[in-house]
Amino acid sequence: MSCCDRSNSSQLTFMLTGIPGLEAAHVWLSIPFTCIYVVALAGNCTILFVIWTEPSLHEPMYQFLSMLAITDLGLSLSTMPTVMGIFWANHREIGLDACFTQGYFVHSFSFMESSVLLAMAFDRYVAICYPLRYSSILTSARIAKIGLAVVCRCLLAVLPTLFLLRRLTFCRSRVLSHSYCLHQDMIKHVCADITFNSRYGLAIVVLIVVLDPLLIFVSYLLIAKAVVSIASPSERLKALNNCLSHILAVLVLYIPMVGLSVVHRFGKHISPLVHILMANIYLLVPPVLNPIIYSIKTKQIRRGVLRVLTPRRIFSPWHHGS
Repeated sequence: MSCCDRSNSSQLTFMLTGIPGLEAAHVWLSIPFTCIYVVALAGNCTILFVIWTEPSLHEPMYQFLSMLAITDLGLSLSTMPTVMGIFWANHREIGLDACFTQGYFVHSFSFMESSVLLAMAFDRYVAICYPLRYSSILTSARIAKIGLAVVCRCLLAVLPTLFLLRRLTFCRSRVLSHSYCLHQDMIKHVCADITFNSRYGLAIVVLIVVLDPLLIFVSYLLIAKAVVSIASPSERLKALNNCLSHILAVLVLYIPMVGLSVVHRFGKHISPLVHILMANIYLLVPPVLNPIIYSIKTKQIRRGVLRVLTPRRIFSPWHHGS
């Protein structure tokens, strides 16, 4: 018997993995996972609704924030079907085409999150270093072009590597390590030469996962240089406070990303549970925390969220005299 499955590729399936060792508790674990998705979806939808309905928030900073919220929604919706299918119904099987589709969107939205944070860093740089030219530099047309560039950069970057992987032959053992499909997980089950795929994947990681935080770091060096030159301590504090929400969002994304990379690189003998928990934190936590961070740290967003959450009092004519 061949070690590879050369049957009709449309009939091939992968087996997803929940949390190893805790299969009996998956029903109970579905409760916190459901709460995570509900908070992520409700929080980002609320952010989008507040920005859309409040004319005073139609500014570059909040337009970039709406891009971040859309990206977080896409990331949550990409992983939710298989994750909740495993924990709710123990449905672990996924078809080859469905797996590639999910992997495409998971990687695309993950890279898009990094790119949007880079665009937001540029927004903060312009706002602090060139405040008088802020509106003329970040026009609506330019913001739309940045958003289009972010989308094209991420969607087109991921497509070739998955397209090439789709043409390869997979071995019979196709049990994936996570509750969703990832390129680096699927490629382990290929019975063919994957040199080109690995090199292309590494190039994408360098161009996005490495380059984006590096450029964000450079932008904050320039911001720090501009803030130091401000004479008034209160103005310095105000300038730094305007960046705090973005800094926290960057840390929420990149700390789990770095942790996951370290675990994959040096943690070959670590329990698979650690790998799975790190991967879930990397993909599930940012969409939950980003709306909370911006709702707490940004006064305009906080007011808008309170306006949405606070029920409006309906006054009738009889109440006017009381």
